[in-house]
Amino acid sequence: MMDYHFQKGWIELICGSMFAGKSEELIRRIQRIKYAKKKIQAFKPVVDNRYAIDEIVSHDNNRVKSICITKASDIIQFLDSDTYAIAIDEVQFLDMGIIEVAEELADKGIRVILAGLDKDFRGEPFGPMPFLLARAEHILKLTAICTVCGGPATRSQRLVNGEEAKYDEPLIILGAKEAYEPRCRHCHKIVK
Repeated sequence: MMDYHFQKGWIELICGSMFAGKSEELIRRIQRIKYAKKKIQAFKPVVDNRYAIDEIVSHDNNRVKSICITKASDIIQFLDSDTYAIAIDEVQFLDMGIIEVAEELADKGIRVILAGLDKDFRGEPFGPMPFLLARAEHILKLTAICTVCGGPATRSQRLVNGEEAKYDEPLIILGAKEAYEPRCRHCHKIVK
């Protein structure tokens, strides 16, 4: 019989387009850790105030309590000494300091679970996400269903007054179904 020994602490990343189920999967993992009677702390950027200020909320309205942070280094000040894992939703909105924080916590033996958009509305890598993807031990890339053709959607189409957004629009505009829809590579359009 083999004796498998592993070190505690790693980075997990859940990514994909809007409406792919990232927050839902993050909440599912948080609940599983709670069922195992392990301590988990959940965080989210203060900028994500769409559904609630102090909760991670999925589009299906599943919720879990969270701590709002303005910058990645805030996590360290809120971290309890007996925490087994941390979870962060909408990680793409955090500063580049999240890379160092995630690495530091994983090195200390903490399970770090991150969820966020891997691409912005233009279809380009979003904030710290490409760097986190390169460092994560475990990656789950989710797809939605393209609202145009029904294919696998890997991009988030921004809509402005029902029309496809222009390339020079501000990078961050919070919204849900009224402002975004999932699209595949071929149906995703950005007006130049």
